[in-house]
Amino acid sequence: MIFTDWKFFLFFFVAFAVHWSLHGNLLRKLWLLACSVVFYASWDWRFLGLIVLVIGNTYTTTLLIYFTKPEVGRRKILAIGVSVSLAVLGLFKYYNFFAASLSRIVPLDFTIVSIVLPVGISFYTFHSLSYMIDTYRRAITPTRNLVDVALYILFFPQLVAGPIVRATDLLPQMRETRSFSAVNFKYFLALFLVGYFKKAVVSDNLSVMVDKFFAAPADYGGGDAMLAVLAYATQIYCDFSGYTDMAIAVAGMLGYHLKLNFNHPYLAGNPIAFWRRWHISLSSWLRDYLYIPLGGNRSGPLLQARNVMITMLLGGLWHGASWTFVVWGGLHGLGLVACRTSHALQEHFRIGFKPRYHVLANLATFAFVCFAWIFFRSPDFGVAMNVIGRFGALTLPTLVSWQLALALGAALLSLHVLFFRLDLSREVNKMGDVVFACVYAALAAAILPFVNVVVQPFIYFQF
Repeated sequence: MIFTDWKFFLFFFVAFAVHWSLHGNLLRKLWLLACSVVFYASWDWRFLGLIVLVIGNTYTTTLLIYFTKPEVGRRKILAIGVSVSLAVLGLFKYYNFFAASLSRIVPLDFTIVSIVLPVGISFYTFHSLSYMIDTYRRAITPTRNLVDVALYILFFPQLVAGPIVRATDLLPQMRETRSFSAVNFKYFLALFLVGYFKKAVVSDNLSVMVDKFFAAPADYGGGDAMLAVLAYATQIYCDFSGYTDMAIAVAGMLGYHLKLNFNHPYLAGNPIAFWRRWHISLSSWLRDYLYIPLGGNRSGPLLQARNVMITMLLGGLWHGASWTFVVWGGLHGLGLVACRTSHALQEHFRIGFKPRYHVLANLATFAFVCFAWIFFRSPDFGVAMNVIGRFGALTLPTLVSWQLALALGAALLSLHVLFFRLDLSREVNKMGDVVFACVYAALAAAILPFVNVVVQPFIYFQF
């Protein structure tokens, strides 16, 4: 079930009602754990054993690290625990990729077995890894409460597509009983509607046009290529940020706080600013657990560039087991290195220089991001090259009229800027309950006719 499906609304109504009717923190957590098991089992119950393995490995590793005093022993335990979680991720997500890549280089005498990718495996593996590493770094004292660890890994709002939640953020919230009166329900209801609109109205409707173009790009010209790439940039943003808006809202209505994961990334003035705004939980995870351990920016510009490239290449591979994702990550790595180099040179020659937003820089950054999306969306390099080649054919779009495309683009851009300047929590809390209910009902009724009746899976479910 997904957040825009009627089955989820029924599921969440029951989960919400029972959760707040129970007394005592343990009972509520046990209920949410049961709900999370049902939620994940609705995708494929066979992979529940896989999550149990990850939970058991995480729970055991963190406690062994905590109670082991010699540093060498702690490091060995961490290495074993991390290896187990990475082995699970590697087998299920990357076996097909590496086996197929190897078979192109050397003949293989055995049959390559196709392994099904469990939904959300990248996200709950990263949850496991961050908890073990933070325990090793003594950033958190691990809990002996197995229910808390299981709920941290399985918590259904963020289970299958993030945001990537740190144990340092979520586990402390589980120690205290959540208060119904402390929940800002108007804000979370509004945030859920915003996310629903992004996903069910914008993303799902744009997916029809995008899928049609990328299925046969050779049949279209430059106008359609530009339109399809812009549409995909909008689709993936509304799809993923819409999911996280709804995830944050669902968790919030249950009393738990999840951090912001998107902050209007297409308004960024350079690649560095883009990654501070796009998928914030992933970019901060890669920074803290990969880029900084590699050396960060501590060893001079050349090694810093190397560290950025390694981080972004692996970040691309995290998104998908395909060389097109590696190229996507590499492009962003080059963009980050170029941006850092430019800033360093300007700081050297212009003392006191600070990067500032400029609309032309914003447009250039957006164009760069859209170009990289071509590799992210394309199933292989042949399609990606075909899409890029289409830009040379100067034709008006045929997927939709250019007038409609321009109007929709202007409307979506205006909404993007509006919500950048709008404090949603403050605005909805200004309204009385009756006014809020009327406005909410009117907006919901207004968008329902535009909802795509074919429920589309979230793009990031495949990662």
